[in-house]
Amino acid sequence: MASVTFKNNPVTLVGQEVKVGEKAPSFTVLANDLSPVTLEASAGKVRLISAVPSVDTGICDAQTRRFNEELSNVENVEVLTISMDLPFAQKRWCAASGLENVHTLSDHRDASFGEAFGVLMQELRLLARAVFVVDSNDVVTYVEYVAEGTTHPNYEAAIEAVKAAK
Repeated sequence: MASVTFKNNPVTLVGQEVKVGEKAPSFTVLANDLSPVTLEASAGKVRLISAVPSVDTGICDAQTRRFNEELSNVENVEVLTISMDLPFAQKRWCAASGLENVHTLSDHRDASFGEAFGVLMQELRLLARAVFVVDSNDVVTYVEYVAEGTTHPNYEAAIEAVKAAK
């Protein structure tokens, strides 16, 4: 399993660590209108999945904005930001962000995504910061479990992985 800390304290990640070359595990999360969303809902597209502890924090806000701003014009790509925030809080953030194509999804109900991708922090019931790229055939082509949850991911590597995925 990936070794992750949050505010320099070790945390236990629940679920299976996802690796490059594996088929992306299925999950069900909630859209801002409380409707269920699955990985299969975006089948045939390249997905950048950005897991964040909470969109209401500075680094999570910056991460969500950067991926959406840099990838919004890339054809056949969908950026999914997933957190344990309630859908209502995510909807409020989206309205205030000024981003038009942002997809925030909530894992608060079942922790389905967190367990499937091995990012659920047991001690905090939040998602660890991580980035995954899933190609149009549902194969994982890029994985970053960010070692310290209060730091930024490697934006450039993730964006290049999206552009290289088919």
